[in-house]
Amino acid sequence: MDKSFNKGLDPELKKIVKDEWQRQQNHIELIASENYVSPAVLTLAGTILTNKYAEGYPGRRYYNGCENVDKIENLAIERFKQLFNCSHKPGQCKKGNFHANVQPHSGSQANAEAYAAILRPGDTILGMQLDAGGHLTHGYKINFSGKIYHGVNYGVSKKDEYLDYDEILKIAKECKPKIIVAGASAYSRLIDWSKFRKIVDTVGAYLMVDMAHIAGLIAAGLHQNPICYADITTTTTHKTLRGPRGGAILCTEELKKKIDSAVFPGNQGGPLEHIIAAKAQAFYEALTPEFKTYQMQVIKNAQALAKTFLDAKFHVVAGGTDNHLLTVNVTNINGLNGKEAVDILEKINIVANKNGVPFDPLPAVITSGVRFGSPAMTTRGFKEEQFIELGKIIISAWKLPKGINDDGLHELRKKVDILLNKFPIYEDIKLPQ
Repeated sequence: MDKSFNKGLDPELKKIVKDEWQRQQNHIELIASENYVSPAVLTLAGTILTNKYAEGYPGRRYYNGCENVDKIENLAIERFKQLFNCSHKPGQCKKGNFHANVQPHSGSQANAEAYAAILRPGDTILGMQLDAGGHLTHGYKINFSGKIYHGVNYGVSKKDEYLDYDEILKIAKECKPKIIVAGASAYSRLIDWSKFRKIVDTVGAYLMVDMAHIAGLIAAGLHQNPICYADITTTTTHKTLRGPRGGAILCTEELKKKIDSAVFPGNQGGPLEHIIAAKAQAFYEALTPEFKTYQMQVIKNAQALAKTFLDAKFHVVAGGTDNHLLTVNVTNINGLNGKEAVDILEKINIVANKNGVPFDPLPAVITSGVRFGSPAMTTRGFKEEQFIELGKIIISAWKLPKGINDDGLHELRKKVDILLNKFPIYEDIKLPQ
């Protein structure tokens, strides 16, 4: 090998990676879009597969030497389709009849590629409003989806903070979208894909479901499967699916060529075959009975945390949760806003994210709410008992008078440390040498 090949790890990088391992070990992770991958996924994401350039698709590559990565990508495709075992004449569930693409580098790129397959610049996207729980890529004006296309939003009912399907239909009739996006990044209740299907059929639009947050719950059979109703379904492969950071797309056979062309060569070059291998491993894990048990616990834990806040008379958006996340409006607690609330929690080694609430009067950099998710700490071994204790710690931290000395937070941090010590992560991991 060349003499420059084996110089060893940069000492600065080595220290930073070790610091991040320590941070993950010593913090309670409540960001709904984060999780801990298995040691097997972690291993595959760092394999020699990163050396292989493989533009194109299995059996149709622009480079030679792809026989092994073809096998890996085909395996990922078949497992991904098996996870969402439903066919694709919208509204009719039959086994098999749909197409999968596992090359997208992220959920945002998967969404961009879905749009590129069926939209032209200026076409209308009808997607969920950001403060109601939507995502930037659902037509928001500062995102590519709202710059290239014309974004129109639907929200939730002021009455109960649930989706109002009659109102969505009314908006769709007015704006005549080319595509309606269902799915969210901070909506805690069940979404009825069949009602969205009726809406798109009424106005002559495509239905795209972004299931990134709840893909694991759907794969486990705990939420309605959108594949039966959507023309295109996009997802990330991390979050509740507990795989590597990346994206994937499912679509009708009719849209197969358009989707594949939009991914490559339309939006991406060579796929990340080491990450596709890690995706295949994550799909393998998600097909096991243990994964369903895990997802059931994810929901139980989120509901236990929501109940703890509700019992303390906190405002939980939509009154609770049916999935892995919940959002708490903190503005009536000690004069807090979302940013202040998450900063307080970080002082006691709890990580969450500030988040808008429906009809939020505060800007997105401040917000009125905090979003919590249960997937990561459920992976770590937390059950309802730990989430209830965690909720009480959070409530105590937020109720401390502003400007108080650190004594109160110091005591709460001790409780957090005790919780964490019982549930270590990656005990046998080999840190960079």
